[in-house]
Amino acid sequence: MIRVSFAPSFVRQYSKLDERLRDEIVEKIESLKQRGNSEYLKIHKLHGSLRDYYGLSVNYRVRIIFNYLNKDEIACYFIGDHDIYK
Repeated sequence: MIRVSFAPSFVRQYSKLDERLRDEIVEKIESLKQRGNSEYLKIHKLHGSLRDYYGLSVNYRVRIIFNYLNKDEIACYFIGDHDIYK
């Protein structure tokens, strides 16, 4: 199982979301902890200024930006709509 940590920016953004969306995010993060769910989560390598990061889809609108710290640990940095890519 992969360990997941959260940057303060992620925690702030998460706390501002409605409860239903937060429940959906927790479900996706639990799936992220399991290896082999990249297709289900639509994990993709980002480009441009975020080229060192990855993104995953929570739903059609909301994305999480994260990075692999090593093969057993992920850090989540941002959560929001497509504007977080800017």
